[in-house]
Amino acid sequence: MPLDPVALATRYHAAISDLDFAVIENFFTEDATYSSGGIGGLKGRADIMAAFRRYFSEYPDQVAEDSLVEPISAVAARSVWHLTATSTLTGARLQRQGEEIITFDSEGRIVSVDVTDL
Repeated sequence: MPLDPVALATRYHAAISDLDFAVIENFFTEDATYSSGGIGGLKGRADIMAAFRRYFSEYPDQVAEDSLVEPISAVAARSVWHLTATSTLTGARLQRQGEEIITFDSEGRIVSVDVTDL
């Protein structure tokens, strides 16, 4: 059965919204990469998960919404999103929007995430 990158990306985002770190971690391959203007480039599931945990300890109230999730290849999806969150350290409100390209391996696990703020 072929991969459905849109369904996989949607499930990945749902796990993030639920702060289900076990599910999020299971999505990533051991040597996955994650690139974002906010955090730079990360390599490896352990570093990616450490960054997720740091971010969500500061922004536990994040609400993110996809306005579009579309396939861009047989193994990749593009999402356009926006989010709001409040820093527990400063009280400052964060608002971001951007796009994300998520690439999966043949087993449906994430090999790369590339985030671009718009």
